[in-house]
Amino acid sequence: MNEHVEPVYLEEKLEEIRADGHQGYRSKSLPTWCPGCGYYSMAEGLTFALRRLEIAYKDVVVVSGIGCASRFPFFFKTYGFHTLHGRVLPVATGVKIANDALTVVAVGGDGDAFAIGGGHIPHAARRNIDMTYLVFDNGIYGLTKGQTSPTSAVGFKTSSTPYENSDVPLNPLMMLLSYGASWVGQAYAGHQHDLADMITQAMSHKGFSFLRILSPCVTFDKTDNTYANLNLHVHDLPQDHDTSNLMAAMQAASQTDKPALGVYFKDDRPTLAQAMNATATRASGTG
Repeated sequence: MNEHVEPVYLEEKLEEIRADGHQGYRSKSLPTWCPGCGYYSMAEGLTFALRRLEIAYKDVVVVSGIGCASRFPFFFKTYGFHTLHGRVLPVATGVKIANDALTVVAVGGDGDAFAIGGGHIPHAARRNIDMTYLVFDNGIYGLTKGQTSPTSAVGFKTSSTPYENSDVPLNPLMMLLSYGASWVGQAYAGHQHDLADMITQAMSHKGFSFLRILSPCVTFDKTDNTYANLNLHVHDLPQDHDTSNLMAAMQAASQTDKPALGVYFKDDRPTLAQAMNATATRASGTG
């Protein structure tokens, strides 16, 4: 005998969403990504994190660069800054230094982050600027119609590498760990609830938090970072993983064939603002 399923009525569902405050963080602009794109999960994940952390939208600034992720600020009722290609972190740094009370979330793709913007990452990480950097890594330049990116796999065929990519991809997790980021994690757009929880954890950290989010490009990648492939290979970090052990984090980050999800490393140390305040106190002779 078939189990009876109660129908879901659109108006009732919309009223439920309005009542829980979910839409209070979203603007009237609707996302324009391709159907099936993992960026929808990321938008929902950030919305969930803001609501869960009870951060007022007037106290949040979302900063983006250029790429498929660049319109991210348009879809939120927070303050937003759509910057130049690869210049997400300098602008986000300026926002945070100007008003340390703001919650700053920087977003970008693998091209924006690790190609033209790659030189800014080590300095934001080592200075431990109190912000969250969400990198949506689909291993391809999607906005410009599918070229090889800094994280594309060897052998990957695109319009820019029709005879297969021969460049060894960058390892973003290993990079951020070696740069001195005080919080490093990895999530997957196909696990929406876990992704929302990881964004919440990243934003809760006091310091520079970096979350790499694996996200298939459903339009231009039909062979490599697909949902089918990632579903087979992603897995959680071991429950006994020591997030205070940098060497253990690097060892886990080196296993790129089967990406592990979770918090790799976290370290509580003074932020840039705290260090600057301490310097100002010493310089004034009051400390």
